[in-house]
Amino acid sequence: MTRKITLLAIWLVSSLSFAQPGGPVGHLTIFSEDGDKFTLILNGEIINDTPQTNLRVEDLNQPYYNAKIRFEDKTLTDVSKNNLMLTDVDGIFSDVTYKIKRDKNNKTKMKMNYFSSIPVQPNFIPASNVHVIHYGQPRPAIVSQPVGGVTQTTTTTTTQTNGVNSGGVNLGVGVNVDGVNLGLGVSINDNIGGGTVTQTTTTTTTNNSNAVIVDHDGPIRGCGGRSCMTPGNFNAALSTIKNQSFEDTRLKTAKQVITANCLNVDQIIQIANTFSFEDNKLDFAKYAYDFCSEPRNYFKLNGIFTFSSNVDELSDYVQSRQ
Repeated sequence: MTRKITLLAIWLVSSLSFAQPGGPVGHLTIFSEDGDKFTLILNGEIINDTPQTNLRVEDLNQPYYNAKIRFEDKTLTDVSKNNLMLTDVDGIFSDVTYKIKRDKNNKTKMKMNYFSSIPVQPNFIPASNVHVIHYGQPRPAIVSQPVGGVTQTTTTTTTQTNGVNSGGVNLGVGVNVDGVNLGLGVSINDNIGGGTVTQTTTTTTTNNSNAVIVDHDGPIRGCGGRSCMTPGNFNAALSTIKNQSFEDTRLKTAKQVITANCLNVDQIIQIANTFSFEDNKLDFAKYAYDFCSEPRNYFKLNGIFTFSSNVDELSDYVQSRQ
């Protein structure tokens, strides 16, 4: 009997584990009452690539977020809301909805107000007009080539020696495929009674080594998609930083290290925690953003600060770098 109860308990625990693989999450819906398209930014991360009028973000695992609304219509003022809550008074994650509307006295001033909240429903199906994004799911990167990678100029000189020339059509096409440049020149001429056509095609190719990797947040700053430091190299660098006697020297050394390398968020946090003064932590956190290999997780650095003013300042800085 005891064995049966034990097996039943193990089965129940296993079932609960599989039922909630990622832990509790909340959902956020924001809609524009007047149909104004907007982009949502949560903790400095751009959520939707294309502006929407009705946006739903699922699987948010933090109880609070700093939110910013940026409108497609640049005449409308941005809306910011700090500590947007996704839990109820008991700390249980909810499905929360906010509404954006225009100020009655100033049509260019926008407001975002709490609208409703319901318990999270596992099988909830949103309306067809709602744009849904699952937070944290990676999206494929797009390689963007700089404009002007291939320049082709076609110059055609036609000399008619006998008969009539009815004209010609000249086509110049430049194609770049993975660094291989293909040039194609086509000339179609209709000469009645004979003639001489001389065509000269010149193709100039520029180096496309400056191509950048782009994701849904825009260009990846600093690292260009490169990997972060290996654990061995990072531990050596961290030891060098810690061995500096003065904090100012430690900060300069840390900046020197990160300027030449990419770091992930956890590595940046470890270096930031070597500083005793919050001003130096904030200084380094700002500087390190451009060299972070995972900028969408930069909100984790909020935990290194004691004062909320520093959290707000870092969040504003990250948003300004988008």
